[in-house]
Amino acid sequence: MATLLSVNVGLPKDVSWRGRTVHTGVWKSPVQGPRMVRRLNIEGDGQGDLAGHGGEFRAVLVYQLESYHHWRRHLGRDDLTFGIFGENFTVDGLPDDEVCIGDRYRIGEAEFEVTQPRVTCYRVGMRLGEPGMASLLVAHHRPGFYLRVITEGRVQAGDAIVLTRKGPEELSVADTDALLYLPDGDSAKLRRALNVPALSPGWQQSFRELAAARQPAREPVRPGRRDGTRHPREEPARPGFKPMRVARIVPETPTVSSIYLDTTDGTPLPEALPGQNLALRLAVGDAASAVRSYSLSSVPTAAGYRISVKHEPLGQVSSRIHTALLPGDLVDIAGPHGAFVLEDGTRPIALISAGIGATPLLAMLHRLAATRDPRPLWWIHTAHDRAHHAFADETHTLLAQLPDAHEYIYYTSETPRPDEAHVTRGRPTAPSVRAMGIPTDADAYLCGPPAFMDDLGGFLRDQGLRPEQIRTERFSALPAINPGVTPTGAPRPHQPLGPQGTGPLVTFARSGITTPWSPAHRSLLELAEACDIPTRWACRTGVCHTCITPLVSGDVTYTTPPLQLPEAGTVLVCCSEPITEAVLDL
Repeated sequence: MATLLSVNVGLPKDVSWRGRTVHTGVWKSPVQGPRMVRRLNIEGDGQGDLAGHGGEFRAVLVYQLESYHHWRRHLGRDDLTFGIFGENFTVDGLPDDEVCIGDRYRIGEAEFEVTQPRVTCYRVGMRLGEPGMASLLVAHHRPGFYLRVITEGRVQAGDAIVLTRKGPEELSVADTDALLYLPDGDSAKLRRALNVPALSPGWQQSFRELAAARQPAREPVRPGRRDGTRHPREEPARPGFKPMRVARIVPETPTVSSIYLDTTDGTPLPEALPGQNLALRLAVGDAASAVRSYSLSSVPTAAGYRISVKHEPLGQVSSRIHTALLPGDLVDIAGPHGAFVLEDGTRPIALISAGIGATPLLAMLHRLAATRDPRPLWWIHTAHDRAHHAFADETHTLLAQLPDAHEYIYYTSETPRPDEAHVTRGRPTAPSVRAMGIPTDADAYLCGPPAFMDDLGGFLRDQGLRPEQIRTERFSALPAINPGVTPTGAPRPHQPLGPQGTGPLVTFARSGITTPWSPAHRSLLELAEACDIPTRWACRTGVCHTCITPLVSGDVTYTTPPLQLPEAGTVLVCCSEPITEAVLDL
C-alpha cells in the first residue's frame, strides 16, 4: 500500500534569478503533525503564479520517492530533500506510469482526484539549480501529478493512501504527459484522454486542439503552445531576402503611402495569405541596414506585392521610405510570414481596425471580394478624419462587390456629411457595436493600437463571442509572457550591453533591433532579453512551445534539442542560436 511520507508547504516569496525577481511558491519544506487540506490549498501553503499552478484542479502536487532515487542517481546528487521538486505530498508508491487521470485516493480524512500531470515550468529547475529540469521530467516520464480535493480534511506523514475509485479509460499520468509534450502521440490514447471528465480544463483544451489538428478537413488548425493556449496557424517562412524593385509609390493620405514592389527577375513570388507581413530591409543613412515588418495591403499578384506604410516622425525606416525612396530603387524583402491570416469557413466575419491597422484587414477584404465570398461581413474602421482615412474609396468599392457587407466608419475629429450614413463621429462603443448585430458565431479580426483592440475585444466578448473567435494583430512586439517574474518598467528595446558579438546578425523585426550574435548568450531568447525585447516563455527548455516564434529568414540550430520540433518556418528561441544571419518576428 502507498504511504504519505512527507507533507510539504511553503508560502510564495520573492527570489532573485538572473537579474529578475520571481514570485514563487516552489520552495516547500516538510512539516510535522496533521495539516488541514482545503479545496485550494494545504494549511500554510500557497502558489505564486496562479495562471500556471494552484486552483481547484491543481490544489496539491504529488511526487514519488522512487523518482527521488532516480534523480539522485541520474544527477549524481545526495542533497535532494523532500519538497525540493515543489511537491506538497512526497509519497512511497503511486508511480506516474500506474496512477491514472481520474483515480481517487483517500489520505487521512481527505479524498483526492488525479487531474493532470505537473505543468512544465522553469521554476523547478531554478529550485534545483538544474536549468534543464523541466525537459528532463518529461523526457524521463517522471512529471508527478496534481490532485483535486474532493473531501476536505486533515492529513499527515505516515497516512496510508487508499485507492477508492479507478479513473475511466485508465490513462496513466506518464502517458497523458507524453501525449501533450512528446511527438507522435497515440491517436487512440488521445481519444481516450478526451473521455476523462476529471482531466483539468486546460489539458482538455490542448487535447481537443491536437485532435482537431489530426483531422484532414481541419488542416488549418494547428496545435501550438503546450500549456492549453491555442497557437494560430503559421505558414512556412521563405528562406531568405530577395531584392525587389519599387514600381510606384502612391500617397494614400498625408501620412500613409503605398509601395508597389515588383520582382527583378520575373520569377513567381511566394503566395501570401491575406493578413501576412513582409520583412523589408533598407539601408538607413550611414548605419547598418534596418529591418521592419509591414503588412501586405492587397492580394499579391504573381509578380508584385503592395505594402502601405505610415510615416512615423521618429521611425528611421518609415522616414526613409517617405522621404527618399523612389520608383526604380531596390529593396530587400523576406516573407511573406505571420499567423494573423483570414481563415476559410462559413461563419460571419468582422474586420475591425483603427488607423494604419487597416492594412492586413484590407488584404483580407481584397481576397473576399475577389471570390465574391457569401459570408456576412462587418467592416468597422476608425480614423482621425476624412483626410486621414486611408483606402476609403478602395474599401467602399470592395464592400460593394460582396453580397452581404455592412460598413461602419468612425471619425474621431470630424462630423460626417449628410450623404455618409455609414459614418459616425466619435469611437465605437459597447452599445454601438451591439447595435451592429454581429452574430455570436462570427470570426473577428482586430488590428490597431493596443487600447483600441482591448476595448473592441471586450465589447465583442460581452456580446457573446468566445475569446478564440477574436484574433488580433499588433505591429509592435507582442505582450510578454514571463510567468512568475515581477513586472518592472518596460524600457525601449536597445543594443545589448557589453562587448559586441562577432557572430551572424540577428534581427528582431517587430522591435527594430539588429545585433551580432555572441556566444555570451546561451540562446536567442537570452539575446532578446539582453535587448529588453518583450519575450514569451515558460519552461525555457524546449518543451512547452510558449516561445515559438516565426523565423522570417535564416537558419538556426538547437543547443538543447527540443522534445518536439516546432512547425516549419518557426523556431523555439529558448534553446536555439543562429548559424546564419537570421530575422525573427519578435
